[in-house]
Amino acid sequence: MLNNARGMKVDLIATSSLDRSSEWCFTSKGEKRGYIQPHALDELWFHIGTACNLACSFCLEGSKPGDNRLQLMRLADVKPFIHEALALGVQQFSFTGGEPFVAKDMVRILGYASQYKPCLVLTNGTDPVLKRIDKILSLKNSKYPIAFRISLDYVNPKLHDLERGEGSFAKSLESLQLLHHYGFKVSIARQIVDPKEDKVKQDNEFYQLLSQHGLSDKINIVAFPNFYEPGSIVEVPEITEACMTTYHTQKSRRQFMCAYSKMLVKINGKVKVYACTLVDDDKDYELADSLTAAMEKNISLKHHRCFSCFALGASCSE
Repeated sequence: MLNNARGMKVDLIATSSLDRSSEWCFTSKGEKRGYIQPHALDELWFHIGTACNLACSFCLEGSKPGDNRLQLMRLADVKPFIHEALALGVQQFSFTGGEPFVAKDMVRILGYASQYKPCLVLTNGTDPVLKRIDKILSLKNSKYPIAFRISLDYVNPKLHDLERGEGSFAKSLESLQLLHHYGFKVSIARQIVDPKEDKVKQDNEFYQLLSQHGLSDKINIVAFPNFYEPGSIVEVPEITEACMTTYHTQKSRRQFMCAYSKMLVKINGKVKVYACTLVDDDKDYELADSLTAAMEKNISLKHHRCFSCFALGASCSE
């Protein structure tokens, strides 16, 4: 029996009926592994699928044209989970990929979800968005607001296009301008060039770029480290139960993504609940077929991406 973040006794071994690797509960040295006990479902993420119009080598999802590691979702897939999430008190629906707008149902999905709660979409802002821009703009009067986070890896167009393809920077910037002009909230996802970077300096360079293109210098900029490709073996310190009580408080543990959000993915034609947006390459993080059941599962911090949350407070939310 272990003490959870609230001081209650829980059996970490019995957190799921699914078979898990021994690493779920213990580190390589046999120490009790750190974990998070979910306390709410504030945000529900839908992974629309790993198919993408681009094939960036750094993509944490390994996405590329035609990829089906995670299958494309349809409106019928998401509807029941939207209503289950509402019953659990969800406050926001968020969507990621791949490139969400590769899915032909994406605009319909957004239209449906935004009837109930605010929505956030992570997108590269290139051809799939520009080809559907009229339909996307038709959602500007949805009951709840829809926000878009567009990837601009670097302030330098040539560096950005080196991975994403010639002209990608200009297309993403065009989408950013159009969506902003029509009243949608927009933000930017950029890459952390150097772990020791001067964040204020880097962000200010982006704000100068935005200002040159008639965009607000109040736009949120979310910086992400290199999460590596799916299935990568990355050497990071293992997070023990002692680490979580020594370096984190009850308040900070509640701020881990897996404490207040879940993600849905479609595999082999079935929608599954995973712990968060960063661990869908590890079947140990498949929690349940329903959100209600998934909320009862403690989340082991064994994935190498968990260390970013532990050390940096990483979050895909806004």
